[in-house]
Amino acid sequence: MNIVDGHLEVQSFLTVTLGILVLFLGKALNGRLRFLREYTIPEPVSGGLLVALVITLLHLVFGLEINFGMRARDLLLVYFFTTVGMNASFADLRRGGRSLVVLLVLTIALMLAQNLLGITLARWSGLPAATGLLIGTVSLIGGHGTTIAWAPQFASEQGVANALEIGIAAATFGLILASASGGPIARYLIRRHRLAVPGCEQQPGQGHPKHASAMGSVAAQGAPAGGEVMESLDFLGAVLAIHICIILGSILQEMIRDIGLFLPLFVPCLIVGILLSNLLPRTISKIRFRWPSRTPALALIAEISLGAFLAMSLMTIQFWTLVDLAGPLLLILIAQFLLALVINLLLVFPLLGGTYDAAVIAAGFSGFTLGSTPTAMANMTAVTQRFGPSHKAFIVLPLVSAFFIDLLNAVLIPFFLHHL
Repeated sequence: MNIVDGHLEVQSFLTVTLGILVLFLGKALNGRLRFLREYTIPEPVSGGLLVALVITLLHLVFGLEINFGMRARDLLLVYFFTTVGMNASFADLRRGGRSLVVLLVLTIALMLAQNLLGITLARWSGLPAATGLLIGTVSLIGGHGTTIAWAPQFASEQGVANALEIGIAAATFGLILASASGGPIARYLIRRHRLAVPGCEQQPGQGHPKHASAMGSVAAQGAPAGGEVMESLDFLGAVLAIHICIILGSILQEMIRDIGLFLPLFVPCLIVGILLSNLLPRTISKIRFRWPSRTPALALIAEISLGAFLAMSLMTIQFWTLVDLAGPLLLILIAQFLLALVINLLLVFPLLGGTYDAAVIAAGFSGFTLGSTPTAMANMTAVTQRFGPSHKAFIVLPLVSAFFIDLLNAVLIPFFLHHL
């Protein structure tokens, strides 16, 4: 750690270490506080938000500001989505057919509505119309990364003063809402409609302890049952396969960039993971290498990557920056939350069949339409750990939120900017 211009700079290695501690803190909090378990708040969210509040208190009392190195966190995000791609199969995609199309259409409708609502309320409040777009799909569905990428253009070409600060604050507020609302939404739907877990005789509301381990993660939803033993070479093989996908994903990202389209690194890595898992033979006999799709080793890596990523993302939230959202900006964000909630409850859940799977997807829908895809995954993982597995949810939602939506957002943002 170093002190630079009065700020405490925390290197990336130490940030990861603190993220792991935050995960343990979240697990302890969820174990002791019943309401966190009742409303299926993910463990990284419990620990991360508490640490963020402590850091905010230190800032307000002592003026201390901590800057965390995030390079390792961003790599964990790439690791996680690569495992999601590696666990997807074309057969699963066919099975998710109708639900995938319905969720994609509803998400596109929400994205259009978010931008139109933001622009309308911004104009009504006397703000530049581009400010409403900034507090639409740019900062909510796009998250911090998309906000940082587009903020300079909003400032220079659209005249939005402090575009970066406004966008980051909006993305942060959305992330908090996404983390806190997904679990309660699913819990309400499951209990309100007395939904049963497919293939289980368990009553709604009862715990599902066998899914509370690492195998309850998104990657584990498709893993074979039967107590497969994981050895050291299995783990190393999974890491090797992930690295192969990331290397090829980086090359694919550059090829896509050359044609004028920018995608975050995790998207091409997700694509490569899907392709390799479905096109390569399961076992390459000459080198005795088994492709690790749907194995305990890959599930463990996914669980660690997602948990650590989300813990680091939430513990570094600077709550004092939300002061910038006073007045009209806060009004726009509250309206965006209510819009997403109404579409979720009145359209997403019933049109996906009103089943237990639909309730789990609703938790994820709240996560990525207000925050980020990792938040959606964490929300769904927390729900399935409590109520039971949902293979369909973990097939359908990542494809919509991690693949199609980034492509659509890359088209929608310039379209709306051009027509302001």
